[in-house]
Amino acid sequence: MVTRGSKRIGRHESVVDMSPDEFRQAAYQHADWIAEYLENVRNYPVAAAVAPGELVAKLPATAPERGEPIEKIFADFQSTILPALTLWNHPRFFAYSSVSSSPPSMLADFLGAAMNVNAMLWKSAPAATELEEVTLGWLRQWLALDETFFGIIYDTASVGVMQAIGAAREWIDPRIREHGMSPGLILYISEHTHSSAEKAALTLGFGRENVRKIPVDDCFRMHADLLEQAIQDDIGRGKRPCCIVASVGSTSTSAIEPIPEIANIADRYKIWLHVDAAYGGPAAVVPEMRHILNGAERAHSLILNPHKWLYVSIDCSVLYTRFPEIFRRASALGAEYLRTAEDDRVVNYMDYGVQLGRRFRALKLWYVFRYYGRDGVVRLLREALRLAQLLKTLVESDADFELAAPVPLSLVCFRHRAGDEFNRRLLEEINASGKAFLSHTVLNGKFVLRFAIGNFQTQEADILDTWTLIQETSSKLKA
Repeated sequence: MVTRGSKRIGRHESVVDMSPDEFRQAAYQHADWIAEYLENVRNYPVAAAVAPGELVAKLPATAPERGEPIEKIFADFQSTILPALTLWNHPRFFAYSSVSSSPPSMLADFLGAAMNVNAMLWKSAPAATELEEVTLGWLRQWLALDETFFGIIYDTASVGVMQAIGAAREWIDPRIREHGMSPGLILYISEHTHSSAEKAALTLGFGRENVRKIPVDDCFRMHADLLEQAIQDDIGRGKRPCCIVASVGSTSTSAIEPIPEIANIADRYKIWLHVDAAYGGPAAVVPEMRHILNGAERAHSLILNPHKWLYVSIDCSVLYTRFPEIFRRASALGAEYLRTAEDDRVVNYMDYGVQLGRRFRALKLWYVFRYYGRDGVVRLLREALRLAQLLKTLVESDADFELAAPVPLSLVCFRHRAGDEFNRRLLEEINASGKAFLSHTVLNGKFVLRFAIGNFQTQEADILDTWTLIQETSSKLKA
């Protein structure tokens, strides 16, 4: 016999970590806390006020030998872990990209964790596979993409772009699967393309000398004519243009690149075109914003992240492609222990990427899409777009500040006219206040503040109060 807490467990009995009643009580406590957090979220500081290593110093260096009550663990979360978190799901979190986990997504993740299915094969999780097909069909319709686009959910766009570049490599040179990477394959990105594309090229063996960073125009969009010139130069040197990554909502500035022109170039030189719409793509669900995906219907692959701006919790990134057989050819590898009798009649998503284990991510798409409906999602997106234009107007109306980039979506890039060091201090002071959290970039050699809007609870008052905080902080720094 062994003892766990007050329970005696026989050698032939199951070890039960938590009884159904205990779980029910703990789940209610956690749910109550989450509801309170969502209701009173503005009472919490957005950014963690901790120094590096501070949390490590507070925690034991070794794991407990004996189990502890869930009440104590939950209390320690609130007293120790929570203060060391920067709260991404906060209406005044304006850093990096727009992110928002909505209540229906949280509930779906709760159920998904309970089921704990692995959606690698149809056979291993039929509902997970088929719900993925259905929900990605709904989203494809909302985006006005035709039925030739096959969809798959990855964890992040960083993995998705690696899969897309891998598919491009397979498409350009089918011998790679058997004989390995050919020398001289070239990837084309812009100076502002997300770093994950270059990292994918490194991972796949392109080498940095085979990544071309095309200059951008005054609006931070890839120069299509310079792209074509680079392609011609590479062909003249005996190189093989392989893949172009173009952005709809680039990370630094949310620039929307000239996809139709780039698609013409890709067609002309028979190069794979991947459109990175991880941040900007969801805005195309709004009818008057659908134009941002013009030309994307000609792309070989397209990514958008519901976990950035469709109110779905991290992680959930959707890739669409008109060439699923290329993705399968690049990644599929059979193993006897994974074969099933249904293989020739179903989609096995494990064949379209490096991941074998796959979470039930489609469940949270299903919950969010059904709870809000298209109308609700559009209203949320429109409000974020409106608030960005409001902030743009506030920046333009203050002589001390200037816009640093256009505002096509819900990201506003701006800076104080006092210079880089002043803007660095301004950003540090704002974030240290705990009242809001912003991030930065560098544009044309200048330090720039980034204010990204996208949380489902962000209201006009959050924008106005944060702008007042920015003005008041800048005035104190000038004094």
